[in-house]
Amino acid sequence: ATALGDVVGESVNPALGLRAIRLGLREPKLLETQLAAILRAAAHGPVRILIPMVSSVAQMRAVRERLMLVEKRLHRRGVKLAAALPPVGAMIEIPGAALAADALAKVCDFFAIGSNDLTQYTLAIDRGDDRVADLYDPYHPAVLRLIQFTIAAAWRANIPVSLCGEMAGDAKAVALLLG
Repeated sequence: ATALGDVVGESVNPALGLRAIRLGLREPKLLETQLAAILRAAAHGPVRILIPMVSSVAQMRAVRERLMLVEKRLHRRGVKLAAALPPVGAMIEIPGAALAADALAKVCDFFAIGSNDLTQYTLAIDRGDDRVADLYDPYHPAVLRLIQFTIAAAWRANIPVSLCGEMAGDAKAVALLLG
């Protein structure tokens, strides 16, 4: 088997490189293995599939196609499966995904907003770089606006939306986010 590092290779900026759903769609066997495991687990209780680093409707459609393919393959093999496919959602952590949330909501069952990466990518701030880490601000108006776009799109599509990351555990964010 090829090591993940060999598949990914060297990248100037790994955070913006071939990872998450980009890697899964480029290396379908990796994605199909993960989807098969999730489908097997779904036979024993409720699960949801959250797709990271989504940037387009096409990616979500490709995941759903792979999911149906894997389900058919497992069904043919006689593997015990849940009665229905699990819900599939997008992790909204790329500004482009937040701005395209209306379109993504049409092909997603739910959203999860990744506040850490959304903040980093929106403000071009690497929290791990001490020289600029003080500029990391999840309360920056641009970040809040992207969160607002995403939530509004989810409401219009009547799909659930949740928030992940440090902001989700910050008590002072509660009133702001509810507002």
